[in-house]
Amino acid sequence: MRPVRYSPLLLAAATALFVAMPDALVAQAASMKPAPPVFIDDLTWTEIRDRQQAGTRTVLIGTAGQEQKGPHMVDGEHKYVLTHTTARIAQALGDALVAPIITYVPEGSWDPPRGHMTKPGTITLPEDRFVELLLHAGRSLKAGGFTQIIYIGDSGGNQRGMQKAAEQLNTEWAGSARALFIGDYYTKAAEAMRVMLRGRGFSDEDIGSHAGMLDTSELLYVNPKLVRKERLARNGGAPDSGVNGDPTKASAELGAELLTIKINHALDQIRALRAGGSQ
Repeated sequence: MRPVRYSPLLLAAATALFVAMPDALVAQAASMKPAPPVFIDDLTWTEIRDRQQAGTRTVLIGTAGQEQKGPHMVDGEHKYVLTHTTARIAQALGDALVAPIITYVPEGSWDPPRGHMTKPGTITLPEDRFVELLLHAGRSLKAGGFTQIIYIGDSGGNQRGMQKAAEQLNTEWAGSARALFIGDYYTKAAEAMRVMLRGRGFSDEDIGSHAGMLDTSELLYVNPKLVRKERLARNGGAPDSGVNGDPTKASAELGAELLTIKINHALDQIRALRAGGSQ
């Protein structure tokens, strides 16, 4: 067998490609550099100060919930979803950071236990204490240099308290800073999501009202490991499951669309309010 011979030109071209490859890879890696962190608990105080000096004076306060989500989803579902959506909202705005997600919110009565409180793991905070928590968080962030505080929540029971806190802070601050309550993320988006799913042929019974298609699809997209797929069943599979709807029809693909609806409604309202619109 004759030895394989390579032409000098071919060897030169191969050598040039090999030598050039590291620079090309470096350039490619630089172009794929991840976005800077937006959660203030992932930043040092000096990094936050530097971001403020560069124009980042808005901070989002997200309110989630610690509540039962049926046999198939972890109780922290709202937190995981809101961590995803608030990060995307802050990144889209370009001049905002995100405060640690608040998980202790109104969930009903404990004496006697009602609603979600009948299931172990749910934690409730009375409405007045919830509002106080929001007020103190807002005041703290204003004292730290933020001039626009945005309240946004992933649970229906949080909406009234956030609106109260925003109204009280705006009266208190008298223009030195501004608090925004972004209710469209939850209320307007909820109806838009239902319209979208009905248009795909799903019934209201499929969609449900708690821990059904909506919540399950969102968590499947954000963190599928937190969904116990072997426990998926229509209405949770039992009368007292805590599930209303059919999570077996949920999917990560639907979750991506549903979360985009929430994010877009929030961004539209934030931008409208920033442009001088009414709360």
